[in-house]
Order: sequence, then structure tokens, then C-alpha cells
Amino acid sequence: MLFADLRAAVGADHVLTEGDLSAWEIDWRRRYHGRALAVVRPADTAEVAAVVRLCAAQGTPLVPQGGNTGLVGGGVPDASGSQVLLSLRRLNRLREIDAANLSLTAEAGCMLQAVQDAAAAQGLLYPLSLAAEGSCSIGGTLATNAGGTQVLRYGNARELCLGLEVVTPTGEIWAGLGGLRKDNTGYALRDLYIGAEGTLGVITAATLRLFPQPAAQCTALAACATPEACVALLQLAQARLGAGLTGFEVMGRLALDLVARHFPDLPRPLAPAPWTVLLELSDTEGEAPAQARFQALLEAALQVGLVDDAAVAASLAQSRQLWQLRECIPLAQAEEGLNIKHDIALPVSRIPAFLAATGSALAAAVPGARLVSFGHLGDGNLHYNVQAPEGESADAFLREREAAVNDLVYRAVAAHGGSISAEHGIGALKRDTLPQYKPAVALALMRSIKQALDPQGIMNPGRLL
Repeated sequence: MLFADLRAAVGADHVLTEGDLSAWEIDWRRRYHGRALAVVRPADTAEVAAVVRLCAAQGTPLVPQGGNTGLVGGGVPDASGSQVLLSLRRLNRLREIDAANLSLTAEAGCMLQAVQDAAAAQGLLYPLSLAAEGSCSIGGTLATNAGGTQVLRYGNARELCLGLEVVTPTGEIWAGLGGLRKDNTGYALRDLYIGAEGTLGVITAATLRLFPQPAAQCTALAACATPEACVALLQLAQARLGAGLTGFEVMGRLALDLVARHFPDLPRPLAPAPWTVLLELSDTEGEAPAQARFQALLEAALQVGLVDDAAVAASLAQSRQLWQLRECIPLAQAEEGLNIKHDIALPVSRIPAFLAATGSALAAAVPGARLVSFGHLGDGNLHYNVQAPEGESADAFLREREAAVNDLVYRAVAAHGGSISAEHGIGALKRDTLPQYKPAVALALMRSIKQALDPQGIMNPGRLL
């Protein structure tokens, strides 16, 4: 009966129950292999609401999915075969661009890059930028409160969202798409759904903040000897460049060595160094003033010994090549084999101490393990990944070592005042770990919200909580 009703709601061609459904049932890292009761592909918000009402009537759980690029197993069904996979990819329309309001309204299935391109066509900027921007969806970036490379200047997805349209677990539609920057009329409902990983409702559209395109961009690589030097360079850059500093990425030597191994055609303008910083200035004053400020910063850093060498992009093409070095690190790691990933946040001031203490502890506990450290130093977000020792089976390493390595790393994160998830979310991967590091009062409040909004527990069950 449910299948017949779903077919009537969205069309028979868009309720898939047979054939190869792996595109929806297997996550991007290929760690989670689920089995859907059906893959349902609604075309608009009304159809999403109809699907949710039908599932709610029978108590059938739903798993919302966007581009299926998540890293914590939060967007694929479990192995029970009892969950409906709700694919939002057909909700891919740009509804409105309001240039005077500096806002854009897009449906949840719009790819991030499509939104960036639409803004750029109007001479504007949507600044959220991720390595997966060609395949991740706007709804997914909001459901996980994605970060990316420009959080330092523009904030996470939460800060870039002015309003949402959401289908509730009962199938009602909350139309909250107003592009207001001030609306002090009660609870911030928008913020409940952003970062909730589909456990409270289905985001179907969003109104996003846009910005003027910068008049100039300057990009450089800088070689540093220590994490302390990287942090000091960040402080100097913030003092010299202010809000113009839009990117500050740090990459350990092994991270770039893996890129060189698996992407040998990418130029590497600096000799290998213990740490390499990628920094970017976006300026409204024009090319010449921006270049002058940028060069002055790097010369000052060289003079005081924070930087051992630097390379400045001379063109947009060179700038893209420098960013490719950073963006290819996760791809190089995937080529190297499965690894133990950590997406952690720390106070920037404590990152050097964390790296020293945790690196020593891992070297003692797992001799030969390769630490692939990189990430958004400007906002305190590190991707602290542990690769199997050279020549050891990556699959066996993950299977046998993951629990112990996670325990060691997460205890160190907590000891240094950090978070076990900065931008990837909790999903299924960290669900059972979260109670060890989230205060009991906070977890109780989260469960109360879940119970109030989704009393049947049908929205993405088994994830986050």
C-alpha cells in the first residue's frame, strides 16, 4: 500500500525499489552500505510533504539525502531495509536572486557550485567553498552546517543562511524563507534545522546571504618550520590584513607528499617543509593596493623568521593551482587507502600543544602510523587523519586500530578544550562517541527537542542521537 501511495504522490518512475540503488545506499567513503525500503525522488516541496505524510501515517522512517557527499554516514539508509531514502536531487531550482538584498533563494537539491555560479553571474559572491562543491547540495551543507575554506571571513553555512523552507515530520511546510537580517520575533527556528542532520525535518529550500565580489584576490604559499610559527603568522596576517584575510589553510608535510605521489602533475612551488600555509587576501580596494599589502605581510614574516620561503600566485590560474594542492589532499588520501579521519576544532592558541602531545602519544601507541594533518587553521578546524604505516593494509589498519586511535585523539581534543566534530557532523560514525564528550544537560536538551518535533522518531533515526 505504501509503495502505491508513494508512486501516486511522486510518479512511478521516481519510486525505486529494484535494480542497482548503490548511488543512494553507499556513502562517499564507501564505509556505510545500507539497504533502502525504497528510493523516493520528489520534484518539489509539495511532493516532499506528501511523502513525509505517507511515511508518518505508517511510522516508516525517512533518511533525507542531498548529494551523498557526507563523511559520517548520516545520509544513507541502514542495513535493515526498513527506511525510505528521500532523495532531494530533483529539487534543484534557483527560485530568486535579489541583488539589492544581497540574497539568493535556492532549493535544497541545488549543487553548491551552481549557486556560486549564479551569484557570480550577477557580480556577487556566495562564499561557502568546499572540495566537494561540484557535487554537494545546498540542503546537505545546511543540514551539516558545513564550513569550508572561508569560514575565517564569512562564517559557516549557518551564518550564510537568512531563511529556510522545511517540511516537518508530520508533513507540514514551514515557509521561513524571508531574506531578513533582523527578525526578533521569537525562537530562531532556522537554527534548529541547520546542523540537525535531517533529524528534525527536511530542508527543502534556503535563502542565502550574498556578498559583493572582491575587486582583487591574492594567494600565496608560505613554508613554516613549526605549528607555533603558523599560528604567529596567522596573528600577523590578521593584524595586517584584517577582514581581508579570507583563507588561512595549514598543511603538514606528509599531506602534501601524498598529493605529490598521487597527483604528480600539480606544480609544487615550494620545497617540502614541515608545514605549509596557504593564505588568501580578498580586497575591495583593487589589485595594486592588495598586492602591496600582501607583499608587505610576507616580507615582514620573512624578516622575523616566521616564514622560511614563500611563493605568490601571479595569476588566477596559479592561484587555482595553489588551492588545488590543498583540495587534493583528501583525494590523495583516498587513493592511499582508507584512513582514520578526525574533523576536530580547537582554540587556535592550543593547536601547537595538541599537535605535539597527540603526535607523541600516537607514535608510541601505533608505531609507524602516518599523521596527515591539514585544515582551516584560521578558524581552529583541523583534519587530523591517521594513515596506516607504509606497506600495511589500510583496511586492516582501519578495522583493528580505529577505536583505540579515536579514543586517544578525542581524549586529547577534550583535554585541549576542543570539539570532536568541527564541520562534518556526527551522523552514524560518531553517534555513540558523542555522549562521552557532550555535556549531559546539552544531550538532554537535544533529546527534548527531538521528541517535541519528531515524536514518532521517523526522521533519520540512528543518526546524531
